[in-house]
Amino acid sequence: MKGKKINTKIINGNQTALKIEEALKKEVAALTRKPQMAVILVGDNPASLIYVTHKKKTAERIGIEAQIYHLSPVMTQDALIAFIEELNQNPAVHGIIVQLPLPKHINESCILNAINPQKDIDGLHPQNLGQLFIDQPTFIPCTPLACLTLLKSVCKNLTGKTAIVVGRSRLVGKPMAQLLLNEQCTVIQAHSKTKNLKKLCSIADIIVSATGHAGLIRKSYVKKGAVLIDVGIIRLADKKITGDMAFNEMIGHAKAITPVPGGVGPMTVMMLMKNVVSAYKNTEKNI
Repeated sequence: MKGKKINTKIINGNQTALKIEEALKKEVAALTRKPQMAVILVGDNPASLIYVTHKKKTAERIGIEAQIYHLSPVMTQDALIAFIEELNQNPAVHGIIVQLPLPKHINESCILNAINPQKDIDGLHPQNLGQLFIDQPTFIPCTPLACLTLLKSVCKNLTGKTAIVVGRSRLVGKPMAQLLLNEQCTVIQAHSKTKNLKKLCSIADIIVSATGHAGLIRKSYVKKGAVLIDVGIIRLADKKITGDMAFNEMIGHAKAITPVPGGVGPMTVMMLMKNVVSAYKNTEKNI
């Protein structure tokens, strides 16, 4: 019946991440040596410091060695590239990430491009993004991979589904759209210049939103029974954390939705850990 409420599933990212963590602990314990990741933090962005500290703690719980390199905010771009090259050449380092955002005087693309693609556990090097484009094995950016994992936990077969990705960043939007294409979805890529966003969203079986605009996606945008993946994370004036989706409006209307917090965030960190272990295994194969 048209007016009948749906029993909306809250997709628990914390719970799924814990299951993956337990599996990774066993996998890492069976390895001959610890995988090692290098985390580069340039400057004193408080949020970035929290993120890298959380990554280090998660890695250590799993048995991955994580080294944080906290560099000066006035470090030059050339010096940073030279430092990355040292890590590229270090056989003990299996994975490298550069925490974003970088200080304004440093070109983000130049830095991401400097990382050895075989150690690019964030999956943002052009070579890895190109491999994703042609649906070949590669390091997949962690947030899109987290979104896909959570999506498939409630919708195992995505073939033929209509999906809209709201956002077109290198970090989330563009690779997310490609992942969904690789899963045989019909994909709409929306962004800040898109007209009739409401109309486009309303035909989608799946909505992935990554804009950072609180409550952008309302119930009136969403087809009944759609699956909603909310990548947005916004701190409101009252310090409450929320996402792109008007969460409360979706209960009883959407088939499933990720909460903020507790949805995509914890899974993103876990996908990074999976990529570290994969990087280690790739290195051992080539020795």
